[in-house]
Amino acid sequence: MAKIPKKLLRSVRFTALEAIERINRGGAYSNLLLNELIQKNQVDGKDTALLTELVYGTISRQLLLAYDIEPFIKKAKKVDPWVKSLLQLSVYQMLYLDRVPDHAIINEAVEIAKAKGNPGTGKFVNGVLRSIQRKGVPPLELIQDPLERLATEISLPKFLTEKFVAQIGEEQTRKMGLSLFEPSRVSARIDLRFLTRAEAIEALAEDGIEARISELSPYGIVADKGFLAGSELFQNGWLTIQDESSMLVAQALQVQPGQTILDACAAPGGKTTHIAALLEGKGSVTALDIHDHKLELVRENAERLRVADTVVTKKMDAREASVNFSPNSFDRILVDAPCSGLGLMRRKPDIKYQKKPQDFSQLPTIQLEILKNCAPTLKSGGIMVYSTCTIVPAENQAVIAEFLATHPDFEKIELDIEEKLQPAIHEQMLILYPEMFMTDGFFICAMRKK
Repeated sequence: MAKIPKKLLRSVRFTALEAIERINRGGAYSNLLLNELIQKNQVDGKDTALLTELVYGTISRQLLLAYDIEPFIKKAKKVDPWVKSLLQLSVYQMLYLDRVPDHAIINEAVEIAKAKGNPGTGKFVNGVLRSIQRKGVPPLELIQDPLERLATEISLPKFLTEKFVAQIGEEQTRKMGLSLFEPSRVSARIDLRFLTRAEAIEALAEDGIEARISELSPYGIVADKGFLAGSELFQNGWLTIQDESSMLVAQALQVQPGQTILDACAAPGGKTTHIAALLEGKGSVTALDIHDHKLELVRENAERLRVADTVVTKKMDAREASVNFSPNSFDRILVDAPCSGLGLMRRKPDIKYQKKPQDFSQLPTIQLEILKNCAPTLKSGGIMVYSTCTIVPAENQAVIAEFLATHPDFEKIELDIEEKLQPAIHEQMLILYPEMFMTDGFFICAMRKK
């Protein structure tokens, strides 16, 4: 590959292609990669929103875009993966972005192709994109198998599409899948010890950030415009970025100042610090994780959010809680269990392509082991909350059912959440699909020890 011209190297589309390539190779989550590439390629600040849109838009529709370009490349002897990614990136812009004319998209794609490949690659890309511009992409109706057609339409692997159709039906699966193409909305949790949500919104407006009060969490705001993590409130530790669904967990624990609380799977500490803030400096929350670097994240978050005096970190596998803590040690326990993470498909669109059917087999066993080993350490009358950021019943309702079947001293209790969320409550459990309120998908169940 020839040396890339500096102007092209710094272009938003070249950087988007680099991000997509690295994501497709695995080992790099989209939400962690963009900042690194913005710094490395010195992308202009005004282009960062477009960069995010290009990367997330292309990755979230990857299977659909692959279908769109397939008829136009099938006669080629070999098409390198990066060339397919460049074509998908370009077709995404042609189909879904109105503000950039097709000729500009095609011209820059050709320049990137020539720089990364050779003049022949540039000609190939030019020919494919001009053919698509002239003929249009193939209709989905050409796909005979209804399940395959739906999987392509919502760009979800066929085995996952089948799983969701069995779970919630074809129409709800389509609605959910299409909703995942919509950008994530950025929300933040306000520390009500320092200011009200109205005061926070007023202060953010001075930083040029437009925000509104969350209807789902009494601690939340939703930003419609601006960079929350660059605000003075964030720097002061009075605000932290957190999805509205995630804010519901500490609320479900019914935390009271002075309590002793266990957060069994704590990193990176968003829920830990929320619990600690609700303790108002009285009591403690013990945060567990098996990795030192993740516990360091918990400590850093606790320091920034001014709750370090209330948070104790311990390196421990939560499945050993009953060995390391005495019976009846805690007033509250949170088991925010490791899971498949399918509730995060809007925020991390690449996660849906990385899953394999076998990935789901071991998780319920681990989740149940954590619950069983935390249960003895809860005081009588105490509350244990089980939560995940997935929407798979085997990791949620089935785990709760099996735990309760073997622990008659526990019972489900009503969740302490906002009235607007009631449609997502089923048998006292919150089952929040991502299309319902445009949040992450989430599951929460609160149980009391009799």
